[in-house]
Amino acid sequence: MPEILHEVTPLWRSLPLERALGVPVQLKMEALQPGGSFKIRGIGRLCVNAVAQGYGSLVSSSGGNAGVATAYAGWRLGVPATVYVFAGVPEAALARMREYGAEVVHAGAGWQEAHEAASAAAAERGAYYVHPFDHPDIWAGHSTLVDEMAASGPLAETIVLAVGGGGLLAGVLDGLQRHGHTGRVVAVETHGTASLHAALAAGKLVRLERIASIAKTLGAAQVAEGAFQRAQRRGVQSVLVSDAQALAAARQFALDHRVLVEPAAGAALAAVYERLGPVAQASSVAVIVCGGAGIALRDEIFAYPPVPA
Repeated sequence: MPEILHEVTPLWRSLPLERALGVPVQLKMEALQPGGSFKIRGIGRLCVNAVAQGYGSLVSSSGGNAGVATAYAGWRLGVPATVYVFAGVPEAALARMREYGAEVVHAGAGWQEAHEAASAAAAERGAYYVHPFDHPDIWAGHSTLVDEMAASGPLAETIVLAVGGGGLLAGVLDGLQRHGHTGRVVAVETHGTASLHAALAAGKLVRLERIASIAKTLGAAQVAEGAFQRAQRRGVQSVLVSDAQALAAARQFALDHRVLVEPAAGAALAAVYERLGPVAQASSVAVIVCGGAGIALRDEIFAYPPVPA
C-alpha cells in the first residue's frame, strides 16, 4: 500500500504575472496534482492512515476537490468511497469522482448539510469520515507543498493563497513556520465565502448565514478553528475579490499558462493580477494555484465578452 498519494508539483516562474506586479512571481502548480488539486496531499495522508487503522471504506463531503481527492485515494488504496455533495457542485467534479469509482450522493443546498449527512452515514456504516479540511493529518499533508518550495530555493517574501475551510491555510502556515518564513501571508476569499475575513475582523469564529459565490470549493460557512488560530498568530492579511474578478483571473491564467483552474484558484490569482491590498507592496510573490478539478472548457471563464466587474 502506498504511503504517499500526492505528487511533487512544479514551481513555475510567471512572466505574465511578473509583468502585472513588477516583482518576481512563482506559481506552485497544485492544479497538476492527481485529481486536480492540492487536496490529495492532506486527504491522501488521512486516507492512508485510516486504511492502515483497519477502516475498509471512506465517506466524505465536498464541494468538489475534496471529493475527487477522496475518490482518488479510495481507488489507489482499493477501498470503496462515497462522497456527499450539495447543490451546485460542478458536473465536471462529479464526473471525476465517479471515474475513480466513488458513489456520489446528493444531500442539501450547502456543504454543512452534506457534511452532516456524510458524518451520519459514516457512523452508521462503520466507515471512516474524511473531513474535507479540518484534521491535523490533512494540515500535515498540505504542509508538504512548502517543503517542496523551500527545496527549490529561498521562499518568496509574500505567499498568496485562497481560503475556504482553511485546511490549506493551516498546512501552509505550519510549513512556513517549519522553514522559518517571516514574510507576508495573504489569504484571499470571494465576498460571498469570506468566513476567515469575518472571523479575523471579529476576533472569533463567525458562521456565515449563507454562501453566495460561484467559488463553490471555498464554500465553508465557518473556517476551521485551527486555521483561524494560526492566522491570528501569524497576522495573516485578508483580501476579498468579487466572483467576476476570480473568473476573469482564471480565464487570463488559462490564456497565459494554458492551464484551466477553477474560481477558487482564480481568486488568489486575481489578487496578483490586480495588485490588490498587501500584494502591491510585495518584493516577491508565490501563489498557490490550488486546483481545477471542477472546471471544464464550456464553463463561464471562457464566456465572451469579458465577465463584467
